[in-house]
Parts: sequence; structure tokens; C-alpha cells
Amino acid sequence: MKLLTFQAGRFAWKSHSKTLPEAADEEVEEEVRDTVVVFLHAEAKDAEEEERRRVFRHTLKHVKWLANKRGLTNVVLHSFTHLGAENAPPGFAEALIEELAERLRGTGYTVWSTPFGWFCSWDLEVFGDSLAKVWKEI
Repeated sequence: MKLLTFQAGRFAWKSHSKTLPEAADEEVEEEVRDTVVVFLHAEAKDAEEEERRRVFRHTLKHVKWLANKRGLTNVVLHSFTHLGAENAPPGFAEALIEELAERLRGTGYTVWSTPFGWFCSWDLEVFGDSLAKVWKEI
């Protein structure tokens, strides 16, 4: 799993075009303020049962850690398959994102996910300090 995370004053996105034919038709335009934005890339090795548990646990901890550093309770999850080499199967990646969103919601976060299987245009306003931009390989 590769994560590129941001503490953002604002993140806006709009669905642009489908990248997976089986993706749901989701014409969306959203904006969230004061949020952690998580660009995540699930890799093929992450789909192995033992690795999946480890990756999920560490990803969850990382997102919460970064949110808590600034007292943020909003999180946006964005599948971004351009961070690594070998992609996990789309069904696995989508299920992992959905589970991550549900777990975060269960612990008090408000969570959005950009449309899975879509390219989106986006506008990202990141805070200036170093901690506002964090790369993590799990």
C-alpha cells in the first residue's frame, strides 16, 4: 500500500470520465473543507490475506494519526493507482476503501470517497507546514 496524504484546507473534486467499464455511474461534484485527503494505491501483494490485515490496520492508524495532529474530523479517500507498480485487483481496492471508510465513520470521522473507477478533476488546497504532506509506504 502506498499513501500520499494531505492536511487540506479545501479539497474539491468532480467526476470526469470512467476508467473501469464496470464502475457505477457517478456524476459528482463535491467539496470538503478542513480535511485529511488520502490518495491510496492498493498493490497486488496487499490482497494476500495476512498482508491485507496488516495493511488495513496500518493505513487506518496513519489516517487517524494525521487527522489528530491538526484536530481534523473530515477524511476524503481517493483511489490513486499512480503511486506504485503492480495494482491490486479493482474489486479488492474498492472493498478496502469501503471498509476503511466504515471503520473511520465508526470512530467519529466524517468520510467521503471519490468515485471509484473514475478519473476526477480536483482542486487541492494544502496547509503549508511539512506535516501537511506525508508519503507513507506500508
